[in-house]
Amino acid sequence: MATLGLVEYSEASAEVRAVYDDIMTTRQTDWINNFWKALANDPATLRRTWESVKQIMAPGALDPLTKELIYVAVSASNQCPYCIASHTASARKAGMSDAMFAELMAVVGMANETNRLASGYQVEIDERFRGAK
Repeated sequence: MATLGLVEYSEASAEVRAVYDDIMTTRQTDWINNFWKALANDPATLRRTWESVKQIMAPGALDPLTKELIYVAVSASNQCPYCIASHTASARKAGMSDAMFAELMAVVGMANETNRLASGYQVEIDERFRGAK
């Protein structure tokens, strides 16, 4: 259970409902997930976080599927089950296949392993990697 509980649409203030409405419109959905309901206990944090997510996840130099795959990878590395579930669903909606998910998890696992090895061995960065374009 969320530490401060979940704020349902029917119980939300006008400020929170406005954010909920924007989330549903932007995501073309008819429901609000528990992450946003938990953040709604602090309307300023809810609005700020939603505006940031909306801006960062909007189409740009990276396509929506790539952004969702990155989000899943970081969420797996940070061990956030909620974010893994949420962004896996979004990635699937954007076109991620089972094979893509399996390959993504293989890359995440390998990156975490080699990152820890490089850190543990305190490997100095090769000069050729500095300023690589």
